[in-house]
Amino acid sequence: MGESVAEATITEWLKKEGDTISMDESVLTIATDKVDSDLPSPVSGKLSKILFQVNDVIQVGQVIAHISTESEENADSTSSKPQLESKETKPIENIQTENKTFNEKVPFVPSESTASDISKISRESAGRFYSPLVRSIAKEEGLSQEILDSIPGTGNEGRVTKQDLMEFLNRNSSQTKDFGEIKPDPSESPLSQPEKIENNFSTQSISSEENGDIVEMDRMRKLIADHMVMSKKVSPHVTSFVEADVTSIVIWRKRVKSEFEKRENNRLTFTPIFLEAVVRAIKDFPNINVSVDGNKIISHKSINLGMATALPNGNLIVPVIKNADRFSLSGLAKEVNELAQNARENKLKPDDISGGTYTVTNVGTFGNVMGTPIINQPQVAILALGAIRKIPAVIETPEGDAIAIRHKMFLSHSYDHRVVDGALGGMFIKRVAEYLENWNIDREI
Repeated sequence: MGESVAEATITEWLKKEGDTISMDESVLTIATDKVDSDLPSPVSGKLSKILFQVNDVIQVGQVIAHISTESEENADSTSSKPQLESKETKPIENIQTENKTFNEKVPFVPSESTASDISKISRESAGRFYSPLVRSIAKEEGLSQEILDSIPGTGNEGRVTKQDLMEFLNRNSSQTKDFGEIKPDPSESPLSQPEKIENNFSTQSISSEENGDIVEMDRMRKLIADHMVMSKKVSPHVTSFVEADVTSIVIWRKRVKSEFEKRENNRLTFTPIFLEAVVRAIKDFPNINVSVDGNKIISHKSINLGMATALPNGNLIVPVIKNADRFSLSGLAKEVNELAQNARENKLKPDDISGGTYTVTNVGTFGNVMGTPIINQPQVAILALGAIRKIPAVIETPEGDAIAIRHKMFLSHSYDHRVVDGALGGMFIKRVAEYLENWNIDREI
């Protein structure tokens, strides 16, 4: 599920001990830093032993359960001394998963004693699946199946997540109960993991205002926070800025976008145009397309562009266009639209967000003129695209200088000063701007 993955969190067991399982049937759901996936059974048989529970963090290659196959059970039943022999079992190993995850505290965890109560809320209803945790909270809150079915879900295939349910309960506070104060375990804080970040800042307990709310970070936000703090600690960030005149691109896109959309059934945004310029600049300055491993610099032959994408819940995810230099402009447009849509619909696969070698983020989407982006480790640079604005500018003409209305934007390039000096970082972003400014307005697509 991705080369850079190390561990995942068990979010749900779809089968219980003693259940019969078919080959490739989903046994449990695991969560990486930003993607949830079902883990299928490698064989047919009976789930004889579960070794980890919901919210446990499992490592790559770790045995998490045992499945007894039919042939093994038959051999065991014909043994002369079955009580002295243990069944052979085949392990389910956690296949590679994406990056780090951390345990998430939840207000209510179903136990065996509540299994009968959970059955009052159907596991599947209205064409979607409800996890044991969601069903347990719904039962505790006295929600009917009809009300649960009416709650919009943001999970995979429209599933209602714990966060969806808690937000619904908060909006309808008259129906909610007090779950009690959730006190996070300091040992499970992202900063107390093996890569603990030392600092001299003291933390203070902050009480909520009378009309304020305390909302625990969801799993994705915890991981984003940890990743950002780690990046700022590891890499000495330097940011260079360049202003680019993109008037030719604006005029060209306005002329060709309707025809492109009719022919390709895809929108032509500015993003693939900017990504193409980045790819060309990376070819000119390949030392930007590297990673750092301790005291070693790893040079990447593939140009895998990450494109930071905002999700409906306010979190951020970075799907990756693999081998971006092999795509035409129309191919880049298709990849950008498909990955962005899958991100917003929670349909990305773990491989879609792994393996990036350089990242581009578009702060102009939110009307921002420029930004100082944080490097997406273990990469060494990231480019922020500012908003395109109409401004008066001095231009050179055969008759002399003149003032005209031009479309301009700022490019902000943050880079790791351990391995990227100001000359390289500055020349790279200048080259991107040159490719944008020298756009062929007669280009065919």
